[in-house]
Amino acid sequence: MKDFTYTALPARVTFGAGKLASVRDEVEAIGASRALVLCTAAQREQAEQVAELLGPSLAGIHDGAEMHVPIASARKARELASELNADCAVAIGGGSTIGLGKAIALESSIPILAIPTTYAGSEMTPVYGITEDGVKRTGKDVRVLPRAVIYDPDLTMSLPLEMSLVSGMNAIAHAAEGMYAKDGNPVMSLMAEEGIRALAQGMPLLVDAPQDKEARAQCLYGAWLCGTVLGHVGMALHHKLCHTLGGSFNLPHAETHTIVLPHALAYNSPAASEAMGRIASAIGAPDAAVGLHHMAVKLGLPTALRDLGVKEADLDRACEIALSNPYWNPRPIEAKPLRALLQRAWEGAEPQP
Repeated sequence: MKDFTYTALPARVTFGAGKLASVRDEVEAIGASRALVLCTAAQREQAEQVAELLGPSLAGIHDGAEMHVPIASARKARELASELNADCAVAIGGGSTIGLGKAIALESSIPILAIPTTYAGSEMTPVYGITEDGVKRTGKDVRVLPRAVIYDPDLTMSLPLEMSLVSGMNAIAHAAEGMYAKDGNPVMSLMAEEGIRALAQGMPLLVDAPQDKEARAQCLYGAWLCGTVLGHVGMALHHKLCHTLGGSFNLPHAETHTIVLPHALAYNSPAASEAMGRIASAIGAPDAAVGLHHMAVKLGLPTALRDLGVKEADLDRACEIALSNPYWNPRPIEAKPLRALLQRAWEGAEPQP
């Protein structure tokens, strides 16, 4: 067994159907009394439900969350929080909304209560991302880690099926890379394997019955575990590529993860055989990378970057950006195989090492 260091991040997690009703108690539990509710314009209705439950603890609602957290959007939200004298942010939604809460916390240090409605996992991490001038800048800061999280499977019932599935694949990506992280440890590997297994079993059930409450709960449970892995260990090539593609070409986050993941795993498979074996076991396939590609096809998910609007001519630029500031990776990141990886992901071809 390799040497490791395990540091647990602080987190208060409330999980269960109907737990949204406890939001005011959770705000009080983190020592706050004036909550700014954050959401996207599309989730305004859910935000208003939260606002009603908060009652006198409500400072206001801001429905300006946007994908990849543009810096102008982050500044606007920070200014509003200050004007309203908000002492916490309640972010209800997916990674974009929780990311906006993190952008506020990064400079104002007000705590965040996260209420995820997707399987993105951002709520369990001290990782933030802000996009400026077409480049997404990411970092880690414990100030942006949500102080408390409410996981209510009922809130995911209205999540469209395709978004549920790509969000689940996004969560699997966090756990998969956590398996071969430079700072990985046995505890996170156990969580990663269990999280991948829960999602791999739960997502096909949603295809047959999108309103299956137990399947929704199973997927949300898996997302919690995968998000916890993302929060505790570093990521590698896959996440670098997704941040590059998402921030530079304004691609949808979860769909990009869904497409790139099998190819990134195939790239790393020669240098991370044990991790690939555990991932394959968790999804019930002989090969991790090919198995996840086939899973995406079977679930009816996008498998080609060109279907997201990426032009073939963009691939050279994407490769250059990824190489300019690479993450640690178990296999050295080199231009020629990386460009070949991007080509296969663009075409939707089966992944290859």
